[in-house]
Amino acid sequence: MAKLGLTLNEAKTSIKDARTERFDFLGYTLGPMFTLQGGRKYLGASPSRKSLKRVKTKIGELLTPGDKGPWPQSRGKLNRLLVGWSAYFSYGTRAPAYKAVDQHVCDRVRRFLAKRHNEPGRGTRAFSWDKIFGELGVTELFQRLRAPAVGLP
Repeated sequence: MAKLGLTLNEAKTSIKDARTERFDFLGYTLGPMFTLQGGRKYLGASPSRKSLKRVKTKIGELLTPGDKGPWPQSRGKLNRLLVGWSAYFSYGTRAPAYKAVDQHVCDRVRRFLAKRHNEPGRGTRAFSWDKIFGELGVTELFQRLRAPAVGLP
């Protein structure tokens, strides 16, 4: 390491036993996990809490109530963010993280459009889950998990 001119950050560097404890690396949480059915232990990877928090913050920044641009433009930015994030986090146990992001997207889009269209309350009647991820064209991450791969036998 010294020959390359690199140093270790003592505050961030530690040695972990991945078979017994979890750790975060490059946006993933790696280590022992448990199945929902039966509680069997397995070694796995999933998007870290910090990564989830970061993407939710970016979603909130995209859907600010003061944004008066056309909906297709806002939707395009949101969909690019979602597709890019899901492409990076396409390995490991993704379903819980994708569901959490989908719920956050639905809440933020609903709030964004309800304020824009002066809907009373939170806009749940005017902007249902099916309308947001269907008619309005927002990308649903969890649906992408269940969709069959195109072009594969």
